[in-house]
Amino acid sequence: MSDLKAGSLSAPPHLSSSEYTVIRPRTGWLNFPLSEIWRYRDLLYFLAWRDLKIRYRQTVLGAGWAIFQPLIQMVIFSFFFGRLVHIPSDNVPYPIFVYSALLPWTFFANALTACNNSVLNNAGLITKVYFPRLIIPISAIGAILVDFIIAFLLLIGIMGYYHLKIDAAFIAVLPLTLGVMLTALGAGTILSALSVAYRDFRHIVPFGIQLWLFVTPVIYPPSILGSRYELLINLNPMAGLINGFRSAILGRPFQWGAIGLSLCIALLFFIVGIVYFTHAEKRFADII
Repeated sequence: MSDLKAGSLSAPPHLSSSEYTVIRPRTGWLNFPLSEIWRYRDLLYFLAWRDLKIRYRQTVLGAGWAIFQPLIQMVIFSFFFGRLVHIPSDNVPYPIFVYSALLPWTFFANALTACNNSVLNNAGLITKVYFPRLIIPISAIGAILVDFIIAFLLLIGIMGYYHLKIDAAFIAVLPLTLGVMLTALGAGTILSALSVAYRDFRHIVPFGIQLWLFVTPVIYPPSILGSRYELLINLNPMAGLINGFRSAILGRPFQWGAIGLSLCIALLFFIVGIVYFTHAEKRFADII
């Protein structure tokens, strides 16, 4: 059974063109079903809302977990790396230094995990009805985006506590968030497709995310690595994006070269991920 694409042909003699839908297989590699995703936008909303409700069903804190996770990480990192190890924080309080990076990182890590599991978690739906499969990882990120918005409110409170003002540079958070979403969706679609064929990826990805955290300047500033590794670390798309977040939140000068490189790599991740996913989805219903 292969995934198929809705299309239109001449109507059978006994039916009008509005009474039937023809399903045809997709062809080619560069096939982004944007029009179909828009046509199925109600399903996209429903799946995202369903995932959000499942996350907090029968929990004590409910949506408070969106704040609790980065907050606890901030406290732990501040104690061990800020007080005990004395990692430099570019002359700003370590808690706001690390939280300004934990906010986009937590969003990315949770979105990547959700994308990785999304196709397998919706196996029953995939084998029963047609819809653009790309909706599944997109809806998974949509649910995590709500968590990000809730956790962002805590950031405003922390900035007030440390008497940090919001200036015009703060608006850069919006395109940087889009860059994080593109990176998560690009990497997530690749992993979700691989997880269908190779179930090991469901176990590998959480471990890989932990390693990715330590090669991303979340708990330390990039300056601690020196100029020798500057280009190497900027090849990590999350490095420039997280540094951009810090600059927007703390009112620091932007490193436009690093941000531009990260956005280009994020876009590359997105294109490769979409191309690979749309090619691999033809086999989902057969092997899932």
